[in-house]
Amino acid sequence: MIARRLLLASPLCLLTAPARAVTLDGRIEQGAFVTGMAPPGTRLALDGRGVRVAASGAFAFGFGRDAAEKSTLAVTRPGGARETITLAVAPRRWLEQPITGLPPAMVTPPPETLERIAREREMLREARGGHDTPEPFFTEGFDWPVTGRISGVFGSRRILNGQPRQPHFGVDVARPTGTPVAAACSGIVRLAQPEMYFPGSTVVLDHGHGVSSTCMHLSRIDVRVGQRVAKGEIIGAVGATGRVTGPHLHFEIGWRGTPLDPQTALPPMPEA
Repeated sequence: MIARRLLLASPLCLLTAPARAVTLDGRIEQGAFVTGMAPPGTRLALDGRGVRVAASGAFAFGFGRDAAEKSTLAVTRPGGARETITLAVAPRRWLEQPITGLPPAMVTPPPETLERIAREREMLREARGGHDTPEPFFTEGFDWPVTGRISGVFGSRRILNGQPRQPHFGVDVARPTGTPVAAACSGIVRLAQPEMYFPGSTVVLDHGHGVSSTCMHLSRIDVRVGQRVAKGEIIGAVGATGRVTGPHLHFEIGWRGTPLDPQTALPPMPEA
């Protein structure tokens, strides 16, 4: 979702070569997914983390749920000139969402499951943050992998059976089991793992430049690791696997392993 465009350049650049300025599309706020364009050959770093720039000049990055109020974008232009741009990151207010009726083992896992949970978390971490694919699939934009009623939003603090837990890092869409789930954007399958403890059957797609998407709680998986998928291609189906109270799709978008609010990258949910 393009909320606003920022033109980032020094005053001299604005006067003499506005076409060579760095532009950003997206809100500069906590949880936001941001794309942009720069002159080909530009090098970028956000708070010291390298930002890959495609041959076309396209790039992407994001701000985590608890991002600080200021962020620094370092720009090295093709000719070698350097500048530092300070971005004011707007704060957001996060909801609190109580959820009841979960099996006790899904709130406080038994000791014999902890090794499995740790192993699966590492699998997810590697799939979502361990790739810097040069192909900028993300430039085609994102669509909803499934449409329906939004039952959970990004950033909300979850209270599970009365016990506070970590924030919710995706968007939940309630649909019946078996509803087809499509690739939100073209990419490469990095994880296609059935029956994980908390996320259930899960698919992670790599959209280039460290951008990923994750679909959880699937009833089936229709893709394999390493497979290239096109935007809109069916990758699985809605289910109720893992830690759930009913069938729905949990959908995430991330940059270099940092979860971002999918609704900052997606168009408005179509009305039923």
